[in-house]
Formats: sequence, C-alpha cells, structure tokens
Amino acid sequence: MTREQCKKQVCDAIDRAAEEIFAIAERILNEPEMGYREEKTAALVRQTFDKLGIGYTYPHALTGVKGTLPGRAHHANICIMGELDGLKCAGHPHALADGTAHACGHHTQIAAMLGAAIGLQGIAGELDGDVTFFAVPAEEFIDLDGRRALREAGKIRYFGGKQQLVAEGAFDGIDAAMMIHAQPDEPAAKLYCRGHNLGFRAKTITFRGKAAHGSTPYDGTNALNAAALAILGIHANRETFRDEEHIRIHPIITKGGDVVNSVPDEVCIDTYVRGAALEAIRKGNEAVERSCQGAAQMIGAGWECEDLAGYLPIRESAALSAVLEENAASLIGRENLVFGETITGSTDVGDLSMLLPVIQPSVGGFTGNLHSLEFGVSDPATAILLPAKMMAMTAVDLLWDGAAGAKTVKEQFVPGLTKEEYIRYLEGEI
Repeated sequence: MTREQCKKQVCDAIDRAAEEIFAIAERILNEPEMGYREEKTAALVRQTFDKLGIGYTYPHALTGVKGTLPGRAHHANICIMGELDGLKCAGHPHALADGTAHACGHHTQIAAMLGAAIGLQGIAGELDGDVTFFAVPAEEFIDLDGRRALREAGKIRYFGGKQQLVAEGAFDGIDAAMMIHAQPDEPAAKLYCRGHNLGFRAKTITFRGKAAHGSTPYDGTNALNAAALAILGIHANRETFRDEEHIRIHPIITKGGDVVNSVPDEVCIDTYVRGAALEAIRKGNEAVERSCQGAAQMIGAGWECEDLAGYLPIRESAALSAVLEENAASLIGRENLVFGETITGSTDVGDLSMLLPVIQPSVGGFTGNLHSLEFGVSDPATAILLPAKMMAMTAVDLLWDGAAGAKTVKEQFVPGLTKEEYIRYLEGEI
C-alpha cells in the first residue's frame, strides 16, 4: 500500500468502529475515578487491548496501561497517550455522589487513543516502527492527602502521573509522544496548535500559633491572623509581576481552626504558584515565602512550608506539530487550525516535553469551560474520532519510509533537561 492508502484505511477503520469508540467514552464518563485509583478505566483499556490483540504491560505508576503495536521494523517508537483520571466537580451532570467527574475530557482522550489503536491495527505491517498506546494516570494534581498516603506507603514517590512514569522508566525508548486535549467552549471542528501553558509549584503552608480561649485572645497567638496577612501580602505583590510572566497564585485555607471559641493555633494554606517559565515560577514563589515570613513575624507565629514539584511549562516540538497539522488540515481544512493560544492551566505533559519531542494540541467538539459544571461533549465525532484519526495518520507519516519522519523529529529536538537532571528537579535539588 501507499502511504495515503494506509491513512485512508486507518480512517475508514475508525469510522466503522465509531459506535464502539463512543461507547468506551460513555462508559468512562459514567465511571470517573481519581488519579492513581483508575482501576475500572484501566481494566477497560486492558480489555480493549485484549480484543485488538495488542500486547500490553500493567501496571505502570499503579494504574497505567502500556500497549505496543509492533511494525515490520523497529526504527522508532511513537507514543499516543490518553489520561485516565477524573477530578472533583460536584454538581456536574455526570458526577458521582462524591463529586468525582470527567470535567476535563480525559474520557475522550482514552477513547481517541483506543480509536487510533483500532485504526492502526490493520496497517501496522506497513510501518517501519512501533506505536505505543499509553493510558496514563493522575494528570490532575489534586487529592494531595491521598497521594501523601500513597507516598508514605511506598506506592508512589511523585504526585504527578507522568512524573512517576518517567522515574519508573516507562518512557524510556519512546522517541516522540502526542496527545490531543479538549479545547474548552469550542463546539466547532477546530484544532488549536502550538499553544503555551503555565507550569507551577505546589505549596502547603502551615502557620503555628498558641491556643487560648476565645474570650481571652491575649493569652494566645492567632495563626489565622498570620494566614490572613500572608494572603494579603501575596495580593500586594501582584503588581510586581510582568504580564508576560503569567504568574498566577491562588491560595485556599484548608484548615482555619478547630472550634470557634478557641484562638486558632494551626492554620493551613494550599496554593499553586503558576508561571510561564521556571524563572517566573521562582519569582512568584519568593513572593509567597516573603509574605508568609513577614506575616508570621507580625503576629509572632511560626510557619513552615512543604514544597512539591508541580508541572513544567510545555515545550512543544515544532517538527512533530507540523506533521500532525498537515494531517489535521487534510481532515478539517487549514482555515480551522488555530495557532499560539495560551492556556493558563498546567499539565504534566510539560514535564515530558523537557525530555522528548511532545505535542498536545486541543480539539473542538466541547461546550463549557474545563473543570466546570457546564463542560461536556457537544459533538462526539469531532471530540473523539477526529483526534483519533489525526494521531493515527501522524503515526503513519512518522513511521513511513524507514521511520524517516520520526528520525527527523528526534534529531531536531533539544532536551530541556536530561532524565537525571529532571529527577533532581523533582527532588528539589535544582
């Protein structure tokens, strides 16, 4: 077959399996699970791989499933990813009783990844490289107490799923990786390419005072007052941040005291410090710590801080993106490609992009903002089948003719960190 014949066969296979692929997305939507606990979704992925005859390894980072479709030669290995986890969005139409919901579109990512596997299965013998389909856990950086418990039990070391996967070596031997995210509030068949996002650092701050009866506050030291002053101090720093740094700091008080008639002696704040680059994140982080130090001194309280390596800003591979863009243009028209928009959220795909060529464009077919009650799929064909076709066609291009495309993408990539440096970053050493 020619390359174009392979691509047509891939797309035809995806179209024929449309109802099966939609059913996968629907089942995941109605059974959302939090990060590192995605047993039902991981089982569905394994069942689908079994049905397709795709060999896989499991588990990776507790719940990750990694399937490989071998080509006729093994000159490169291209990874197509989908994220397993949901998040908390109480009141969402598809939320469970505890508020867990797929309000970020991860259910469509898994369905699109499996759709790409369905499409590529019949033509793998034409390719000069392998395709890895990777269902990855715990992208949402939430449920920190639950993840602390997993860490204390020795089950994970890092809170982000791809952080843990990199440390375990699950991406060793992968030459390039891609995934297509949901574009919020975009019902049309459009693809948003080469965008930017923010990285972040996570902080848990504890102020410690001295308890006393509420009627004799002069006998105590009010930790809540210290926390309130710290939040005001953070706000007072906002005008010192440059627009292009995109610094975002959004603290919440997770513990404000125990009982109303006692002076609070322990108050806890969780916050992210987001920024467009590592230097911006460091600048915001310094402002937070100055504010906490000054607030504690003003009240006479103590304070301590636990820092967690959050996610790094994404560095998309222009060479890899160009291949996917050509395939997207053939499906929806070049006029429906949108370039360079900034997404102020964060993703652990950014971490992966420091180590190997990675892209994460976003596709339409959705209504509502991410993580909101209104978020949902408006057009399943656009939200699920379209990215499945784009990624599968891109894999064909990369692995054609001795995997020349994949080799070019890899040659043009300049790592931001070595794997060893990245692990040191996660450990807070750099």
